[in-house]
Amino acid sequence: MTARIAFQGELGAYGHQACVETRPKHEPLPCDTFEETMDAVRRGDAELGMVAVENSTYGRVADVHSLLPKSGLHIVDEAFVRVHVNLLGTKDARVEDVTTAHGHPVILPQCAGFLREHSIRGVVSSDNARAAREVAERNDPSHAALASELAAEIYGLKVLARHIEDHDRNTTRFLIMSRDLDLNRRGKFGMMTSFIFRVRNIPAALYKAMGGFATNGVNMTKLESYMVDGDFNATQFYAEIEGHPDDRNVALALEELDYFTSEVKLMGVFPSAPRRHER
Repeated sequence: MTARIAFQGELGAYGHQACVETRPKHEPLPCDTFEETMDAVRRGDAELGMVAVENSTYGRVADVHSLLPKSGLHIVDEAFVRVHVNLLGTKDARVEDVTTAHGHPVILPQCAGFLREHSIRGVVSSDNARAAREVAERNDPSHAALASELAAEIYGLKVLARHIEDHDRNTTRFLIMSRDLDLNRRGKFGMMTSFIFRVRNIPAALYKAMGGFATNGVNMTKLESYMVDGDFNATQFYAEIEGHPDDRNVALALEELDYFTSEVKLMGVFPSAPRRHER
């Protein structure tokens, strides 16, 4: 039986593209939401989940970090996927015919310059691939979709304009989730460790908690805060550091972190992607 990898969106979505590029031997499993993507992995309907977390143009994908600690899953890999935005229309359409372009809220700002230049109104869709499917079903040359070339192939649309994103290095980072945590791997470019924590309610707790990483020479590549359950006084942090929990300096830093926190949860240990080391 072929292993499956779940992703958010319909066939032809950028999550689907990420699955094809990074796990070509897995069968893609479309899911409506990120919650359903994680649920599919947790239930065993899929072995892995592909979850978008941030885009180099748009920034953080909303709500994902708050879903991670509740998922019961572990991060086992990361993937950086070059996102090319394309204007997809009906077979007889031209760019000048298009007045409305449908796309996910994350993708619309990524090509705002092109839309403005061509006086095209961007309209929010729940998913880029769904937008492509609905444009194909509508069969109206004034309506187009902002999506991948993979979506154009799947839904029989014409690429009216290629690579219309505002920034030529537009990239989305995905986390690959699994039910099992693997601490035995070592990556060619080193390892990454991700965790979630809450600081104790004492003065300068966050400053003191972070001090252990500085004094032990551990590079922290990400630190993000977000509210927990609508409580303005309950702040949770998501962090990523370079290194493995078995590394002496990482172990010492995490030990010091534990002293100043009320909760620490290891989310994943995974190989650092080659993309991190490109200049």
